Amino acid sequence: MKTCYLKNLTSLKSFYEQIAFSFDFPSHFGRNMDALWDTLTDVEGPLELIWEQPGVSRDAMGEDYWLLLEILADAVAERDDFSFTLRA
Repeated sequence: MKTCYLKNLTSLKSFYEQIAFSFDFPSHFGRNMDALWDTLTDVEGPLELIWEQPGVSRDAMGEDYWLLLEILADAVAERDDFSFTLRA
């Protein structure tokens, strides 16, 4: 299982860097929300994502935070081998 712990996350750039490294995304990963969806639904699993201190991220990232949550929730619904947890 590949596990990604998102920590001290205050920007999209940091999000993409952490998730791409932890889940071993391909080098051509485009670091945008469309590419995130495509890669999350294609990369080999199982995958576990744990987002620590999501309130800090929400305050720093604004609308991007909510868009990421939507993509992650959709990926969980799409795959049986992907889990996503918000941890305060």
